[in-house]
Amino acid sequence: QVQLAESGGGLVQAGGSLKLSCAASGRTFSLYRLGWSRQAPGKEREDVATIGWSGGSTVYSDSVKGRFSISVDTARRTVYLQMNSLKPEDTAVYYCRSWSYGAEESWGQGTQVTVSS
Repeated sequence: QVQLAESGGGLVQAGGSLKLSCAASGRTFSLYRLGWSRQAPGKEREDVATIGWSGGSTVYSDSVKGRFSISVDTARRTVYLQMNSLKPEDTAVYYCRSWSYGAEESWGQGTQVTVSS
């Protein structure tokens, strides 16, 4: 099993930036992909960005393309989400996710991001 722990959420004004971090522990040798999803109150969950464990093959949702950047530091077993030009509609709980060989998927506990107008 892989355990994920997010950090870096908070309150920021529109147009500002935040960087989320997610540290992976446990059976990290089986990881092949990581990502970030978010869920705002009353809205469906949205998959924001994913990245291969080696750092390649990034995928972004249309709503964040050009503003958010996902990266991974395999030595630190940490995935990051740099969020720039934040908008009030980016307000949500952001969850770290991982996919491992053997069809195993893990989720972090979530971190709140609030963007004020």
